[in-house]
Amino acid sequence: MDLDDIDRAIIDHLRTDGRLSNVALAEKVHLTPGPCLRRVQRLEAEGVILGYTAQVDPAALDQGFAVFLDVELTAYDRGTVEGFESSMRAFTEVVELYRLFGAPDYFVRVAVADLEAYEHFLTEQVITLPGVSRVASRFAMKVLKSQGPAPVTARRR
Repeated sequence: MDLDDIDRAIIDHLRTDGRLSNVALAEKVHLTPGPCLRRVQRLEAEGVILGYTAQVDPAALDQGFAVFLDVELTAYDRGTVEGFESSMRAFTEVVELYRLFGAPDYFVRVAVADLEAYEHFLTEQVITLPGVSRVASRFAMKVLKSQGPAPVTARRR
């Protein structure tokens, strides 16, 4: 799909505030409400806009402590890979999971309440999975840019 400047402006404004009314959005992109609504509906129908979500304070869900994991496997047969991926997707603590080319094999973003909860998650769930050979944990010092809300541990109060 070819996106013009108005389509891109619509997307930018909806990324910032997905609850904008059609009238307010139309005003921001210099269209009348009818054509603006048709553009939004086309972007939705063509799969450019995938949906709308609420950004929730991670601490309210006991997920204010973010940890980034590099995970390497011992074997790469279908059963090991599918088993690992299925298990990781099922953990509520895992908020993002990427299979990578090269090393490490996976990049995982985990959100838990605190360091103690992370230690329990790592030792009782992640490193007990069949095929896991190495896990390296990293903690953010400060969130500089994110598409979602910053973890509470990174915010200034």
